[in-house]
Amino acid sequence: MRTARYYQLGQLSAATKRVWFVCHGYGQLAGYFSRHFAFLPEADPATVVIAPEGLSRFYLTGNGGRVGASWMTRDDRLHEIEDHVNFLNQLADQVLALCAADVQVTVLGFSQGTATVCRWLTRAHFAPARLILWAGSFPEDLEPAAAKRLLNGLSLTLVLGTEDQYITLSRMQQQQEQLRELGATPKLVTFAGKHEMNRAVLEALASLSPAQGLS
Repeated sequence: MRTARYYQLGQLSAATKRVWFVCHGYGQLAGYFSRHFAFLPEADPATVVIAPEGLSRFYLTGNGGRVGASWMTRDDRLHEIEDHVNFLNQLADQVLALCAADVQVTVLGFSQGTATVCRWLTRAHFAPARLILWAGSFPEDLEPAAAKRLLNGLSLTLVLGTEDQYITLSRMQQQQEQLRELGATPKLVTFAGKHEMNRAVLEALASLSPAQGLS
């Protein structure tokens, strides 16, 4: 048994129309990461943000100071993947049970969180309306059949800062083409910035229906 934590912004109820599940990157904490999304429920009480936290926490420098969390490392990775998939499924089941059946679900992963949400969604108990992969990669180790099932008909947006220090634009464009080969129709959104979230892009994405996309 594992003890996990998550942060919730907004009040869940049968009146909830939109739920965002947002997964942080390596070395971040969900409480801080969730602040990027605080404007969503503030602007619309029918929107709720759920920010789960990676199951492993550690000191970012030395033996003290700031703490960050990770979804997995290469050590015993398959068990760590299994643990976080089980955690996210239990959390989503709990959250969505409080919502109407037609609630619209957006899933966003940032950096390391992109692979986490993709692996989870191939085994999730619901189908998201939209998937946003921000400054991270679709995991190459997913079974092609499972990836195609996930991506079929899914609104998929890739987001990247033009000065991202970890992923180049050409690499993201290459990934976009690989996703097309799996049957997806990914839209690529760029902004002037580094390996970071961007409020203006988030606001623009939130204002659109899943069928729409930024050009």
